[in-house]
This record gives sequence, structure tokens and C-alpha cells, in this order.
Amino acid sequence: MRITRVESIVLRVAQVDTGRADGTQDAFLVRIHTDEGIVGIGEADTSPYVARTMIEMPSSHAIARGLGELLVGENPLDIERIWQLLFHGSDHYGRGGAALHTISAIDIALWDIVGKASGRSVVELLGGARVAGLPVYASEVMPESADEVRVIAESAVAGGYFALKLGWGPLGSDLDRDEELVRAAREVLGPTRSLMIDGGRAYTVKHALEFLRRVEDVGLYWFEEPLEPDDYAGYRRLSDRTGVRIAAGEADSGIAAFRMLVEHSHVDVLQPDVARCGGFSVARQIADLVRGRSVEVVPHCFSTGVLVAASLHFAAALDRPTLSEFSVADSPLVNGLLTEPFVLTDGQLAVPTGPGLGIELAEDVVERMRVS
Repeated sequence: MRITRVESIVLRVAQVDTGRADGTQDAFLVRIHTDEGIVGIGEADTSPYVARTMIEMPSSHAIARGLGELLVGENPLDIERIWQLLFHGSDHYGRGGAALHTISAIDIALWDIVGKASGRSVVELLGGARVAGLPVYASEVMPESADEVRVIAESAVAGGYFALKLGWGPLGSDLDRDEELVRAAREVLGPTRSLMIDGGRAYTVKHALEFLRRVEDVGLYWFEEPLEPDDYAGYRRLSDRTGVRIAAGEADSGIAAFRMLVEHSHVDVLQPDVARCGGFSVARQIADLVRGRSVEVVPHCFSTGVLVAASLHFAAALDRPTLSEFSVADSPLVNGLLTEPFVLTDGQLAVPTGPGLGIELAEDVVERMRVS
């Protein structure tokens, strides 16, 4: 089997609010075509136009290659070798960030091809599912007012979610308002549902500790990414001085950053995004990293149904599967891109069981939202 074409797909809603930290306003997908008619689907949670350029651009020299040029003619079943080929071929402009995000999309698509070629699901390829379905928490951007928070929380309760995460938005600018917003969410969720807060990198260590002191009685399940992603020393100071679990990792790519978060920063929850960290090939290294450690892995997932499927496969294969994330943002990209959208049942999403990712794209939606 050989790769014949790499298709870049940029999707975008009609109106984008650039002041809102909402990753559901555009998306980047890749389809890898083969000479045997098998097509793999992948996603990068990144700037779609940058990812498309990295795939479609002509090569400049030996370590500044267009990823599409590197892929055509390769055997898609050679996933590990191809990952290294892409990583070193993008050395000049990559080694992290958007280059690793784009490689993630390609890696996901290759695992999809291997699964389809072998008649096995990705979770089987990753070692087998420990669970048939995973509880997912509703995830949304923090609004400006307590009344808006209550509306989102009421919708999550009515929808059957056992947990809610709110983040970014106004958080970090005023601790009084932060406390008001968090208490409004807890008021609606009641004592039995979990509440997570994503700090959106807006806090210092001292402000984070003061915030956590103020809402100690709220019972946060975790406090996520309050500091800049590379502030490993700050995360260590915070983690070592609070009883609230600290979560981080959604912005990271490659295994080294996750090793730093675990071994140096003492975070409690790792949040690799399969569409950013390097695909399944890096995600399974992260699973190996936490084996035997008291660190939970919950994949970050705030994009399309392609990433939802990938995250479910990854999370279900973990030694200790717990949760996955599910965006409830009002965007057709969230759950309108698949022929069979995900359906919440008793607070859980079923892990797809078909070959590969076990999903198909809704072509009419793709073509309607696709931009040139």
C-alpha cells in the first residue's frame, strides 16, 4: 500500500470572534488517500491555515520539507518510521508547536488507515479497551456574568452530564468576579456533580493560590492551566502548596514536556490533546510515562467529532480510564461533522467500534464549511 495524496481541509464558521478563546470556530482536517482506496482521517487542533501550508508547501531544503511531499509514495502502515521522517523533515520550522500539531493530524490518519486495513479499531491497536464507554464532562468558555454561568450549568444538568468545566473568558482579571462565577456554577450543579475550572493561563502562582483559598468550600475537581504552559517551576510551587488537583498539558507537544510536568512540576492531571501532542504515537508514550504513578490522564478535546473519536480511543486504552472532554459550544463543527454524531447516554459516550477511528465525515457539512 502507498500514499497517493494528502488532502488538507480547512473548515470555518461564517463569523469568527477573535477575542474569544474558542477552538470550535474553525478546524483543520486531513485525509490521506492510498492506492488501495483506503482513506485515513485526522485532525490538528491548531491554526488551520498554518497546518495547510506545512502540508502543501514545496520543500526548501533537507530539513524544511513540505509534509505532503514527504508522505506521497510512503507505506502508510509504517507509522513510526513516518513519524520520524516528518519530525526531522520539519526540523527547520518545527520541533514543536504547529508542526507537531500538523504531524498529529497525519499520525491520527495513519492509525485510521492501519485500523481500516486490518479490520481493527484504533483502541484495539493501542492495546485494547478497558471500558466500552467513557464519562465525559461538558466543556464551555466561561461567560461574563453569573446569570450566564447558571444557564450553561442548567443546560449541562438537563443534558445528563455529571461534570462541567468552564474556562478562559474573564477569569484571572478579578478574583471577586472569579469567585462569583465559580459559586454560580456550583449552585446549579449541586454537590454531586464535578466542577472543573480552566484558568486560561491568566494567573500568577500567588493569585492562583488566593483564588483556590477563596473557593476551597466549592470542591473543585481540578484547577486547569492557570499558568503559562512552560512555567514548570511555577506549576511545581502551585502543586506543592495546594490540596486541589492541578491539571495541565493541553498546549504541549512531544513527550519531553509531559515528562517535565510529571517529574518536575508535580501536576496531578495530564491533558494531552491527541491532535496537538504528536498524535497517537506520542499519546501512547504519555500513557507509558504515567504507568505506576498517581497521575490521571484526561485528554483535552475542544474541537470536532474527529478529535472526540480519537480521544475516546486513547482514553479507553489507558490503564486507568476516567474521563474525556466534550465541548458543548454552539458550533456546527462540534458534533455536526460526522454522519453519526456522538450521543450522550447516562453521562457517557461509547467508544467507536468500527475499523480505525470508526467514523465517517458528513460530506455535505464538510463541503459547506470548507474554505479555499
